[in-house]
Amino acid sequence: MFRWFTDRRRKRIRKKPFPADWEIIIRRNVAHYRLLDENERAHLQKIIQVFIVEKNWEGAGGLVLTDEMRATISAQACLLILNLQHNYYRNVESIIVYPSEVVPPQRKLAFFETVRHPLEPTYPIAGQAFHRGPLILVWNAVLQSSRYPGSGYNVVYHEFAHKLDMLDGAADGTPPLKTRAEYREWVKVLSRGYISLKDDLEKGRETFLDDYGATDEAEFFAVATEQFFDQPVLMRKYAPEIYRVLKEYYRQDPARRVKKTNFPLARKK
Repeated sequence: MFRWFTDRRRKRIRKKPFPADWEIIIRRNVAHYRLLDENERAHLQKIIQVFIVEKNWEGAGGLVLTDEMRATISAQACLLILNLQHNYYRNVESIIVYPSEVVPPQRKLAFFETVRHPLEPTYPIAGQAFHRGPLILVWNAVLQSSRYPGSGYNVVYHEFAHKLDMLDGAADGTPPLKTRAEYREWVKVLSRGYISLKDDLEKGRETFLDDYGATDEAEFFAVATEQFFDQPVLMRKYAPEIYRVLKEYYRQDPARRVKKTNFPLARKK
């Protein structure tokens, strides 16, 4: 019964015209939106409409949230699921937005926890995705990476890729897939890419994929997703197997979009 009411509400939301001011904001702030064809944009708009309504949006650090912030973040988050079977990121209930980089609080020890090693210091972050909790974003980082693409960095893609990864209950760099063959191919290509990146960094070799991807396999998937959408032509050239697997997973071909529109996304870091 609850699902019936949810589906009915979502259908009603999708029937509404997409707000003209949201369209203006997204065209101005989200460069990748301009790469989509008319049908893709229309489909993305319907996802955005539901996504914005269903999520709990919170401003933090003195930030007052605006429609510009909600629309800009939502367009990028929903682009990832444009052609996926999805439930509007069911594991994202709240999105907390700070104005600028924030230092998270030091992790607190559990009541019976014994300290065996010094706790890792905290560093400023531009985004953070919690397995059973909110998603944090920093507005100035969001706007910079969405308006000026091509560096391979995009905090919204990165953090929402983590949430896709976490849909099966584990942050292990492998989102839910459909078949055993897909899982085998994913592990073969992405795990090999992760190991290769670590090896290249240890030996001082230049890499295409950002070195933060060598942190662990979850970060490797998030970093690869950023570069798949933001540096697709370069990824197809320098990491063709990873590009192929991500193209099959996301059911999108951003390199083709770039070539078709001659959009200037292919600058190297």
